[in-house]
Amino acid sequence: MGEFSFCVRGLRKQASQSAFRVSLPGCLIGGMVIAMFAGCTSIPNSETISPRGFENTRHKTRYNMDSINPIMLRQDPVDAYRLGPGDTLGIYIESITGVSGVSGVLNQPIPTIPIHTPDPATNLPPATGYPFTVRDDGTISLPKMQHSLNVEGLTLMDTQTLVHRAYVEVLRVLGPDAVITVSLIRPRTYHVVVIREDVRADDMRSSSSNTLQGKGVSFVGMEDRGTARTLDLWAGQNDVLNALNMTGGMPSMLAKNEVIVLRGSFGEVTGADMLISKTNPNYGNSPYVNGNPNIVRIPLRVHPGQPLPELTQDDIILKNGDVVIVQSREAEVFYTGGMLQGGMYPIPRDFDLDVFSAISMAGGSVAVAAGGTSIRGSSIGNIIPPTRLLVIREVNGYQQAIRIDMKRGLTDPGERILIQPNDLIMLEYTPTEVALNMFLSTFSIRLDLQSLWN
Repeated sequence: MGEFSFCVRGLRKQASQSAFRVSLPGCLIGGMVIAMFAGCTSIPNSETISPRGFENTRHKTRYNMDSINPIMLRQDPVDAYRLGPGDTLGIYIESITGVSGVSGVLNQPIPTIPIHTPDPATNLPPATGYPFTVRDDGTISLPKMQHSLNVEGLTLMDTQTLVHRAYVEVLRVLGPDAVITVSLIRPRTYHVVVIREDVRADDMRSSSSNTLQGKGVSFVGMEDRGTARTLDLWAGQNDVLNALNMTGGMPSMLAKNEVIVLRGSFGEVTGADMLISKTNPNYGNSPYVNGNPNIVRIPLRVHPGQPLPELTQDDIILKNGDVVIVQSREAEVFYTGGMLQGGMYPIPRDFDLDVFSAISMAGGSVAVAAGGTSIRGSSIGNIIPPTRLLVIREVNGYQQAIRIDMKRGLTDPGERILIQPNDLIMLEYTPTEVALNMFLSTFSIRLDLQSLWN
């Protein structure tokens, strides 16, 4: 207690000799000196422009972009399944297939008909009969037939009629009442690759449960975000929409607003250069890049009035060897400094971000425009909040400072310009605000010392 009393008496003595000698003119002089230094370290008003005098402050808005109808990415449902190479049929032909032994009573062959349970992902009913695979030329080979039957493009009922006619009317080995059934055991699949730069491998593993697409996952890129996957898509499900759904869903906020489909293989290596060419945005009536049908660009969102590409079923149906690519969008960020905490923040892909929203995203508060005091990092007191906001933007290779009045921006939308990539937002004190804060801070210290001395 003795040491504490000694310290208090010393503080009172020092305050009476020095601190209380600070007069009101001295406070103002100190504030003016600091204000002069503050004015020297900031960009002079003569070198800044107002938002209304800057013609490039507002660009195309992102908020009201129209999304493409996902149905455009899905193939049209068919009235009946059409056969093709790779389909596995279940065929039962009375007295021709499935005969084992004879009945002891009627001395007749005992038919055996196997039953197959299709993969649940195919949504097919159980199939009966012995397996016969449609060959690459679209034909099947059946017992006692010298020639193969061409079934490509036929339905199951058409194929059953064709087989019945072949055994009853052509070969004449069966009567007209012979039992013949044709069903589908396993539909054909199409081998495609999906490369996505907007999802993680864990996301893709979780989306592939109970599906056929377990062909393997590998990483692309420098970070954990970005994957490549091989898919085997069932016939009837081999379209862009299903490929996206099985690899993480529709492209996320980290992806570009387009899907690229590469058909088969390129005849020349130079054909792939058009994929990354920024001079081919593919917006118009044709989805093809430079007229090349092997490269299809499908935009997912467009600006109002911008025409959608005239997609056909051939554009969105995937075949063997096709590659679907979802690219990550270029890094679009803005920076903060000055009285705002320094940092780098991403610009949203699908909605607009004005300067006030950017301040909020950076952890600041627009309450300063209305007289608030929630500014971090102040070293001269925040009794009077800073209201001088600068947006540093590069235009035609030169840095341009846009001066924004925060108080006016509360009621004037023209002051709330849209943030563009690489903008630097700086919140500063005006020289007058520096002087007032210094005066009020010093006056507050004087009152605190006086209360302590008393």
